[in-house]
Amino acid sequence: SAVKNFFDPDTVHTVSLFGNTYSWATVIACLILTLCVGLVVLGGIQRIAKVSQIVVPFMAIIYVVISLTLIICNITEIPAAIVTVVKGAFNPSAVTGGAVGTLFIAMQSGVARGIFSNESGLGSAPIAAAAAKTKEPVRQGLVSMTGTFIDTIIICSLTGLSLLVSGEWMAKGSTSTLTQDTFTGVFGPVGGIILTLCLVLFATTTILGWSYYGERCFEFLFGVKRINLYRTFFVFMVGLGGFLKLDLVWVIADIVNGLMALPNLIALLALSPVIIKESKQYFKK
Repeated sequence: SAVKNFFDPDTVHTVSLFGNTYSWATVIACLILTLCVGLVVLGGIQRIAKVSQIVVPFMAIIYVVISLTLIICNITEIPAAIVTVVKGAFNPSAVTGGAVGTLFIAMQSGVARGIFSNESGLGSAPIAAAAAKTKEPVRQGLVSMTGTFIDTIIICSLTGLSLLVSGEWMAKGSTSTLTQDTFTGVFGPVGGIILTLCLVLFATTTILGWSYYGERCFEFLFGVKRINLYRTFFVFMVGLGGFLKLDLVWVIADIVNGLMALPNLIALLALSPVIIKESKQYFKK
């Protein structure tokens, strides 16, 4: 009877951990994620690269295809969606009077989410670029720039356009599930499943990428001998991450990203003459 009740879809099973109550679905998801990340991270950069080069193109293609399909299904709404974007960006009432405070809040959220999307200015992407085998650093820099284009200009634009043409953005639902509600509303349960799969793959590869960034920093500070200590601690923190409140995760991420950006932007300004010089020499060739 207990086993039957556990698998009853209409029954929500919970467990108490860290002084809070969580569903068993959350616990199981955290355990599976921790196991998968552990198997990859403990294998080092070679295993991370092998997994990412398979997963990343697969998930990107699926997401682009399903987003384009949704947009095409609502193609008549595209002009109105573009008008909505332009009006929202350049509406005079949004930048005057008492709305100035709201404008700055919107800008803060937009910049924070944009940085979260493509890591521009954080100094993290060069850590991965440094592992590339190339004789031309400028060429590698140009390759790295495509990441921002794909993340923001393509993926995020497709997401935003999907929300607008479907009309789901006007619904009074949870913003954290807005995209999932959009795909489910157009494609039914299958759309929600496909989107969830894409999000899981996006999140997992992001975790793997950041594990490598942290590993290189840890190695620089403490040497390669203690690298397994970092990897073990990282996997442990991945397991705990699933039990944090979503609002707390956003706050921590924004603060830490800001702390990363400040020294990196200073370094970029200091190194800009070198970048200009190297770029001119490369394009002359």
